[in-house]
Amino acid sequence: MTSYIFAPKPPVGLPIVGSSKLFPARRVYCIGRNYAAHAREMGGNPDREPPFFFMKPGDGVQVVPNGKLARHPYPPGTSDYHHELELVAALRKGGRDIPESGALAHVYGYAVGLDMTRRDRQGEAKKLQRPWEIGKSGDKSAIVGPLTLAAKAGGILAAELELTVNGAVRQKASTADMIWSLAEQIAILSQYFTLAPGDLIMTGTPEGVNAVIKGDVMEGRIGELQPIRVRVD
Repeated sequence: MTSYIFAPKPPVGLPIVGSSKLFPARRVYCIGRNYAAHAREMGGNPDREPPFFFMKPGDGVQVVPNGKLARHPYPPGTSDYHHELELVAALRKGGRDIPESGALAHVYGYAVGLDMTRRDRQGEAKKLQRPWEIGKSGDKSAIVGPLTLAAKAGGILAAELELTVNGAVRQKASTADMIWSLAEQIAILSQYFTLAPGDLIMTGTPEGVNAVIKGDVMEGRIGELQPIRVRVD
């Protein structure tokens, strides 16, 4: 029997609407600049850029319990900490070279998420052509709410996204505005990685990303999914 020098940490478990079970998070894949207006506000050209991806650690997920206010620690090493509202897809099965036509059958459920970003550190990395981990992959940098089963989330791929900070609207768009659809994202990712049950895909953010400070309360909504409320501490 295999033994470890210390007990392995269990995976982060996401609550599932209508179930007492938890969804074990594995990897977190994120697509960059997947809404045209956001690509432009970040200095990109959505008409010519192919899709690109980065990752966050599975244990970097912060769970927002159903109907509760979550407290999110303002991280060290930044003075320009940004919110990015995103639709999160959770996979129930994986594989390699998944065809786009069958990709959505791999989705277990959907959730409201926030890709929290040290924008100043990300900007420095871009200028130096270095990896983005310090900007993008911090502790609790992937905030994810309760999962709604895919079968009960009809229309979610053409649903309104809205993020408010202290009641003021910061981001508002539709998931139908994605440059690369979720099915395309799954198919493309599976060309480079073996996807697996438990993987999360953060599908990109619309325009309006901006900084938050301690005390700010972020509220994210996407269609009929469970909304999330997060206070920056």
